[in-house]
Amino acid sequence: MAYSETLNLVTGDTLPALLLKLKDKNKPVSGLALDPDNSATWDPIDLTGATVKLRIRQLGATTVTDTRTCLITTPAAGECETDFLTSTFSAAGTYEGEVEISFANGAIQTVHDLVKFKVREDFN
Repeated sequence: MAYSETLNLVTGDTLPALLLKLKDKNKPVSGLALDPDNSATWDPIDLTGATVKLRIRQLGATTVTDTRTCLITTPAAGECETDFLTSTFSAAGTYEGEVEISFANGAIQTVHDLVKFKVREDFN
């Protein structure tokens, strides 16, 4: 499975917020040649009217432990963000997140690459 860069967090933390820039790797930005290995050439996914969810589970598990609904911050640029509950990462370990976009017309697109989280115990 392909992952984004691993994000390092601490149990019980609610920040930092996760910022997502969702792009279509099959469509080039206007005026650029498409390079499948360069995300700067990929066109942003327009999130106008869409809902974006991040489903989180522990690595190797099948049960989703949290679902975060993202705040769409710049729809035309494919940008959204979410913070976490204190219970999102209540135990140390490795987690993975799946991003799903539900568009206003009812279409659903799931991002193929997963978000990976490495969580350590808090000193408290």
